[in-house]
Amino acid sequence: MTAPLDATLRPASAADLPLLTRMLACAADWRPDAEVRSGEDVLADPHLRRYVEGWPRAGDAGVVALDGANRPLGASWYRVFSESEPGYGFVDAATPELSIAVEATSRGRGVGEALLRELVRVARVRGAGALSLSVEPDNPARRLYEKAGFEPIDAHADACADGPGSVTMRLVLGP
Repeated sequence: MTAPLDATLRPASAADLPLLTRMLACAADWRPDAEVRSGEDVLADPHLRRYVEGWPRAGDAGVVALDGANRPLGASWYRVFSESEPGYGFVDAATPELSIAVEATSRGRGVGEALLRELVRVARVRGAGALSLSVEPDNPARRLYEKAGFEPIDAHADACADGPGSVTMRLVLGP
């Protein structure tokens, strides 16, 4: 059974770049047996760096979850990529790609669901027509995305060179 969420959510700001970088490492290295890369390692990888470099750019939005002592529990954010420099879950240049991660010690408590729900709300308010993401097929977070209405639109094995590939999913936000 999931414990009730005991967190506050707030918009992500430029001051959250180190947190987003850490959360990006947690998202990329999500497997329980994986060593989570350092922020420096994430920023050294051009495929990962593009998710946080220059945060926030025009069109970026993000949400941070904090515990009662103001410690970060997780974050979700999105940004738009171009065809010439796509993200792993690229759909088109008009669809923002979502990234999300929760600290390992806070998983299973509803933090990810709250972050996702709030970021989807923000995207709707800002007029986004859809959101996309990329997830490995065996990542437990995939169930969260499916529950929120994300649907697979593409599977590609080349996105994760060392893993089982990934699935691109999209949530159509509608009018």
